Amino acid sequence: VAEALTGKRPSVVYLHEAECTGCSEALLRTVDPYLDSLILDTISLDYHETIMAAAGEAAEEALEKAIANPDGFVCVVEGAIPTKDNGNYGYISNHTMLSMVRRIVPKAKVTICMGTCSCYGGVQSAKPNPTGALGVNDALADLGVKAICLPGCPPNPLNFVGTVVAYLTGQKIELDDYYRPLMFYGSTVHELCERKKHFDAGEFAPSFDSEEARNGWCLYELGCKGPDTMNNCPKVKFNGTNWPGGAGHPCIGCSEPNFWDDLTNCPRSMKTRGSTHERSQKNTPEPFHRTCRHRSPDPYRRPPAH
Repeated sequence: VAEALTGKRPSVVYLHEAECTGCSEALLRTVDPYLDSLILDTISLDYHETIMAAAGEAAEEALEKAIANPDGFVCVVEGAIPTKDNGNYGYISNHTMLSMVRRIVPKAKVTICMGTCSCYGGVQSAKPNPTGALGVNDALADLGVKAICLPGCPPNPLNFVGTVVAYLTGQKIELDDYYRPLMFYGSTVHELCERKKHFDAGEFAPSFDSEEARNGWCLYELGCKGPDTMNNCPKVKFNGTNWPGGAGHPCIGCSEPNFWDDLTNCPRSMKTRGSTHERSQKNTPEPFHRTCRHRSPDPYRRPPAH
């Protein structure tokens, strides 16, 4: 990565809002390059609440110095923005998260949303969304902010590294309608999945503990959202090692807007939805969100057995 870049290392301000820090944990485990190479050779990570040595007033001073950098800075945001009641449901250092992003993000040369929460609100915005959590672009729409979105729960850190390098080298970053870079989110998980050959053959695992599942059969009938999810998980893999589908778990659609409400906890039924094998012969999986949109608003309520 460093070989592709010349000149002074750009300042990066990494903000944490309403989140679980899982996206930072994923970034800490990036392997190509390793994080130390990224922050020592490629960028200058001047503010990151999880891994910076400073705390308290020293951390605040580091933040103010970074955003006043005459050369500008790149802003990364992790976590949704609580907006209800003037943002009073989320504070950092006596400032609401809402006031922080409104003050800092518009000053950045470019803003990158790391993870589905900062992109689209994530689990924080799931119904009934008591804090009025929104993604950055929605929360700051009145300020004209259009951040690059790298959704995922968490996203693959290589998508972040690739986006940073593309920006720093002046490459044009083409985005889809949800502000996702097409270089990483241009294909569905279904199209890239190693189990797709079994979908095409009409071979579907009947249960997670079945021999068919262990032999790599398609997990579509067990709730896989791969046909509706734009991401490169099967191709890039996490830590260059594996991804949920390869480990035996269906895609949950985590890089899609509103995935928590629209895509989770809604298994398919052969009895109610006709022949999956017939659809597989046409290679046209039925869009899953059409059948899940009107499920119970309670995300913990299990659907009735068929």
